[in-house]
Order: sequence, then structure tokens, then C-alpha cells
Amino acid sequence: EILSRASATIAEGEVLQLVTQNDLATTEAQYLDVVKGKTAALFAAACRVGSVVAKGDAGTEAALANYGMNLGIAFQLVDDALDYAADQTKLGKTVGDDFREGKITLPVLHAFTRGTPTEQAFWRRTIEASEQTDADLPEALRLMARHNAIAATLARAQDFANAAQTDLSVVAPSAIRDCLMAVADYTVSRLR
Repeated sequence: EILSRASATIAEGEVLQLVTQNDLATTEAQYLDVVKGKTAALFAAACRVGSVVAKGDAGTEAALANYGMNLGIAFQLVDDALDYAADQTKLGKTVGDDFREGKITLPVLHAFTRGTPTEQAFWRRTIEASEQTDADLPEALRLMARHNAIAATLARAQDFANAAQTDLSVVAPSAIRDCLMAVADYTVSRLR
């Protein structure tokens, strides 16, 4: 039942992502709804199933589902930041893949909403109209740096990682809880 509900939520998240694809009018709240409906739903289901298998009580099950949801959001936000700030030799992630695909991510939304009219025109051309040249990725990186888009995204990721750890406060202290706390810390430290 948990996994079938998660599958339905993920399908809805895919549809929502298609609706907002290449749309710079997407709000942060709408973007987070996409993340909740995809990555975070999968994390939440996995954590919830763990509680069910371990025969946890309803409170623990709910806490772990919430932990998974918040952890999944934090994970995705860091992944979004890594697309523009990763050290390819360390992480094996190619910088700019999301940009080349015209994906709406939180760093793009931050840079766009804080940009000048000329900068916003750049984002409209490269993301909404998918008209990119080889010089556009370096310009996107420059605009992200100018508007602290990566730092803002990582700050939001930290907020969600902190919320995930708070969700664990109802879980009895144990080595497993300590590991889950460490996973939340690691999730937001991948870029550092």
C-alpha cells in the first residue's frame, strides 16, 4: 500500500514537472511541489517502509515518513546546486546538464527572479525557448554567482535537512537514529 501510494504520487509529480517544464513563472512553492512529488516521495516511502518492517508504532512511522520527505527535498536541492557547482573530478557529475536540458531548478529560479531585465531575457532565451550556445553555460554560472543562487539553494537544503533531523526527535535514541541524523548532515555536505 505504501509503495503503491508512492508510485501514484511520483506519477503526479512527473505530470507537474511536465506542466512547469521550461516555465520561468514557476514559483519556488510549485518547484518544491514537483520535488515532493518525485524524489522526496520516494525517500518518504522508503523510510516509512523501514518503520513498518521494523514494526514501529504509528508515531514512529509518521516521523520517519516526514524525515524521508524532508531529506528527499534536501537531497534534490543539493543535487540542483551540484549541477552548477560540482567538481566533476570528485563527484563525477557533469556541470550544466540540467541547464542544457532547460530544467527549472531552484538555482535557476533564484538567478532569474533576482536578475536584471537583461539577465531575465538571457534565462528566457536559454531555458524557456531552449536556445543555447556554447557561451551560455559560463554566463549562467556567472549569473548564478552574481545572485548567490547556489548559496541560497544550499541554505534551503540545510533548512530541510534540519527539519528532517527534527522529525527524528520522536524516535527513541539509538544507533539507527544517530545514523539517520548523520545521513541528513551528509546530504547537505556533499558540495562542501
